[in-house]
Amino acid sequence: MNLIKDDRWIEIFENYPSRVQDRLTYLRSLVHETAKNCPEITYLQETLKWNEPSFVTSCGSTLRMDWKPKTPHQYGLYFQCTSKLVSTFKLVFGKTFNYEGNRAIIFDLDQSIPVKELIACIKACLTYHKVKHLPTLGI
Repeated sequence: MNLIKDDRWIEIFENYPSRVQDRLTYLRSLVHETAKNCPEITYLQETLKWNEPSFVTSCGSTLRMDWKPKTPHQYGLYFQCTSKLVSTFKLVFGKTFNYEGNRAIIFDLDQSIPVKELIACIKACLTYHKVKHLPTLGI
């Protein structure tokens, strides 16, 4: 898998508070690891979408992550709201996650992350165009 980096990504990332940077660095590592373990993904591009750190693949839907000053105790992973991603996560994982409508999984800064379940969500997003026809996106 080829990793393509955009230097603007790091600029945005470095403006987050250090505690948030730690949490987002962890999410970033989960995204990288998940992409490496998916043979159908030929590249993972780190870019900016809506001025948020984002990931794009050859066969997936855009995955964004962000922290917002108006909710300083939270950060999240953001998905394309017109996809079936978050509605499927709700169906499969129920109350395992906190959701923001059909667009995000939201985490509290002090919360432990259900890693196995989150990796399944990340994989579904990064391979969305290959799995969107499956009943629960292959989860």
